[in-house]
Amino acid sequence: MGRELVLNLLNKGARVAAIDLSVAGLTETFKLAGSKSTNLTSHVFNITDRASIETLPQQVIEAHGAIDGVINCAGIIQPFVPIARLDYAAIERVMNVNFYGTVYMTKSFLPHLLKRPEAHIVNISSMGGFLPVPGQSVYGASKAAVKLFTEGLRSELLDTKVKVTIVFPGAIETNIAANSGAEIKTGVTKDTSSIKMTAAPKAAQIIIDGMEKNRYRILVGPDAKFLDFLYRLAPKFAAEFIYKQMKALM
Repeated sequence: MGRELVLNLLNKGARVAAIDLSVAGLTETFKLAGSKSTNLTSHVFNITDRASIETLPQQVIEAHGAIDGVINCAGIIQPFVPIARLDYAAIERVMNVNFYGTVYMTKSFLPHLLKRPEAHIVNISSMGGFLPVPGQSVYGASKAAVKLFTEGLRSELLDTKVKVTIVFPGAIETNIAANSGAEIKTGVTKDTSSIKMTAAPKAAQIIIDGMEKNRYRILVGPDAKFLDFLYRLAPKFAAEFIYKQMKALM
């Protein structure tokens, strides 16, 4: 989804600094950008390394002259196991990437964004950040933390020119499971699952459109919209409903 966000922004004429831990991933993004890659720079960083991330804004400014927006979309899921079987290393890894990585990026770039005539921060949470998903309880906790961190940040910045948006994607067709090292049970695929996924390019379009319109919150995909409504209406029923949908992955 991050790659599709980059390509979407480039197609709109934006200059983009792409940040990733994977050199191969950044190289592939450059290839897909084609002639528009002249407006793209790549930066290999580990977002869980706070000291390193604090040096990133200056590199972006040197490459592009200014920073007008940040989209924090890096994220990983946990292995599909209950908390009782989840080791602390996996717990810490998920929290470090999903929550602390978002915090480090936000705090490092915010002083520069506050100097701009107008700026925007978009933080990507998850449908799992407002709805309990068994087998992804720590992932959900990390994304719930992103949710409240972002909503609190928005309130703190109401009297500034920095806008803030929180995004709740549903099931998106990405490689997040493979990239996270989270094994999916054999026989459970996007074709066999009862959960309809949203294509990554469509998700990116929804997010960028919402950013341009300064949305408070963005729900990506029909599943996210439906479950957001259902969880507000009947939280216990919604939790049991998603358990039945996800049971095959446990």
